Amino acid sequence: MRNETLAIHAGYEPDPTTHAVAVPIYQTASYAFDSADHGAALFNLETEGYRYSRIANPTTSVLEKRVAELEGGVGALAVASGQAALHFAFVNLADHGGNIVSVPQLYGTTHTLLSHILPRQGITGRFATGDQPDDVARLIDENTRAVFCETIGNPAGNVCDIEAIAEVAHRAGVPLIVDNTVATPILLRPIDYGADVVVHSLTKFLGGHGTTLGGAIVDSGRFDWAKQPERFPAFNQPDHSYHGMIYAERFGATAYVERARSIYQRTMGSVLSPFNAFLLLQGIETVALRMERHVENARKVAEFLRDDPRVAWVNFTGFPDSPYYPLVQKYLDGRASSLFTFGIKGGMEAGKAFYDSLKLITRLVNIGDAKSLACHPASTTHRQMSAEQQRQAGVLPETIRLSIGIEHIADIIEDLDQALAQASGSQPRLAAAE
Repeated sequence: MRNETLAIHAGYEPDPTTHAVAVPIYQTASYAFDSADHGAALFNLETEGYRYSRIANPTTSVLEKRVAELEGGVGALAVASGQAALHFAFVNLADHGGNIVSVPQLYGTTHTLLSHILPRQGITGRFATGDQPDDVARLIDENTRAVFCETIGNPAGNVCDIEAIAEVAHRAGVPLIVDNTVATPILLRPIDYGADVVVHSLTKFLGGHGTTLGGAIVDSGRFDWAKQPERFPAFNQPDHSYHGMIYAERFGATAYVERARSIYQRTMGSVLSPFNAFLLLQGIETVALRMERHVENARKVAEFLRDDPRVAWVNFTGFPDSPYYPLVQKYLDGRASSLFTFGIKGGMEAGKAFYDSLKLITRLVNIGDAKSLACHPASTTHRQMSAEQQRQAGVLPETIRLSIGIEHIADIIEDLDQALAQASGSQPRLAAAE
């Protein structure tokens, strides 16, 4: 099935007891065992089933299967948020003394995780000077446990060359972890280009309505953990908390995601509620249609801003003069993301005046909502970073990040026009044209 169909049907058939067509919400904390031996088999991971909703839940399982199929993976783990997914994805590979090599264009909190939080656990985040494969390759050493990038950087809007970066990572014997939140599998499936693990903030485009937090880790099943037992001992040495089980032997292709569930979800408890899983499933059913409108509206907004004399610059990868334009053609089939940035003439103060004058477009730090959203990254999502770190991440003092929604395009543009007029002390262009 194609992704538009998978988004509606994958992972679920009508409930055999009630024949419910919608996925039921299994709002339960635990599950009954048939016997002592049945319970023991579940806890020893010797049989499939449910034992406690901190570890697995039938509603959440449908969500995991659907996201995994959309991304072309062999399995997935759904957790409470996108940040929890990233945390689990990193610590599932790197122990004390290891490092993660990353491109610099990252969401602010992800940068904080790699630069401040994980180092306290002995895991170093190494940031390349840019998003080119050679930039990444220079930082990989014998202690590197993974390479990381975002398919489309938030808020920079850069498009990473997944295939080339995957080649760099694999040549060094490490996996590539990719955050595919902005692109979604509707625009891009990173596993098709060599990514080994895909991470999502389900809160964003896949959920799509700004109502529900959630995250997911998708395992491609293609990285052979057994080939490097010294680099990845956690997958190749006995786990004494599970009576000496070896994950690479026990689970094979799904060793990565099953270890994340068995170790980190079980013991750290960043659990996605069944109700949140249900809401996210509703959003995923319409993601293909929404992405079409997001992309279409974003192009029209970017063209309006590019042609406006009050605007200093527009960073939209769908324009032929963008350095990322060839990658948009290769990976996104020419469909540039609805997340992009721009700056207006007059610098930071003019940018703030514009931002404060928005009426339809909502001022907040979320993205991927059906509603159009705006953010001033330097004062919010990237505030904790230095000026140089902000610059490397694609954030300037005047930068405004837009996440273009699915409203009528004329209404979106009219709001941008009046806010630009307020910031520049001019008349709205559209009113003047009339």
